[in-house]
Amino acid sequence: MFKSHQEVRVIAERAREEARAAGSPTLEAEHILLAIASDQGTPAQQVLASAGLDHEAIGEALEAEFAESLMGVGVSLSAFDLRHPANNPTRTPRWGQSAKLVFQRAAEVLAANRDRRLEATHLLLGVLRAQIGTVPRALELAGVDRAALAAEARQALHASRV
Repeated sequence: MFKSHQEVRVIAERAREEARAAGSPTLEAEHILLAIASDQGTPAQQVLASAGLDHEAIGEALEAEFAESLMGVGVSLSAFDLRHPANNPTRTPRWGQSAKLVFQRAAEVLAANRDRRLEATHLLLGVLRAQIGTVPRALELAGVDRAALAAEARQALHASRV
């Protein structure tokens, strides 16, 4: 349907490494967001940086979301040592549903804009379009206006076409 651009392949591989480092059996939207934040110099990374969302800030927001989710079911994160995930460096994380939806939504943006190639900014918009899930909750806890961030991402996408 569309030709993948090199930066998207790099982000997909970085997202896989993020998932592996977290000890996750699946690659999810949060891993894609962390990978975008790590891809220095891309318009998508610059949009995140303009909102104060570097890799570390996103990681902190995700940790806060995890702690709050546990508190929602009566479990305190401080009662457990979860800082060292059980990594298996030979295991390749599978694509999780939220990551698949990021690519689906990114493809919808690509088609709606009649763009010719998938870019990191399409993926960022795919992440930001999620209405429920870990990433929307984490960004809300971090005080991020997702609508404003998405508007900035759309502007960056438009600017890259000019």
